[in-house]
Amino acid sequence: MSLKRSMLKVQAALGNIRAMEKLHVDTHTENIIIQVDGTKFAKSPSNEIYMDVIELAGYYYVKTIIIGSFHIKTWKGAELLITGKNFELNLASDMQEIESDFSNVSNKSITQVDFVIEEQDIHKIDTSVVERITVSSKKKSAHFDMIINDEEE
Repeated sequence: MSLKRSMLKVQAALGNIRAMEKLHVDTHTENIIIQVDGTKFAKSPSNEIYMDVIELAGYYYVKTIIIGSFHIKTWKGAELLITGKNFELNLASDMQEIESDFSNVSNKSITQVDFVIEEQDIHKIDTSVVERITVSSKKKSAHFDMIINDEEE
C-alpha cells in the first residue's frame, strides 16, 4: 500500500470528508463510463468524445460525452469548436453550470454537455468532413484530432 493511500486512510478515520470521498469506490460513475450511450466520434491520447445530434421540441442539440482526463466545474458554460474541410462551427453549451463526474475506479472523468446547433449546420457533424474538435471551458480544453470513421469501429 502506498504512503499516500495510507495517509488518506488515517485522515478518513479521523473524519476528513475529502479523504473519505477519495477512498470511496464509485461504481455508479464507473458503470456509466463503461456503458456510454452514444456514438464514439473522436479521440485523443487522454480523452474520447461521443457525439450525437438530438432534436427536442424543434430545437437541435449536439449531445456530447467526454471520457478521460478532461475534468471541469464551471458556471460559465462551455464551447464546442468543430473544424472541418472549409468550415469552422462554434457552438455554445445550452447550460452554464457544468460539472464532471470522477470515477476513482478507472481514474477517469465523465463530462456530459449539450450544445445548441442550428438545423442547417447539422450536416457538418459528419466524420467524413470533420478534422478537429475542441471542447473548452474556462482555462481547460480538450482537443480531438483522431476522428473515428465507421471503418475504424
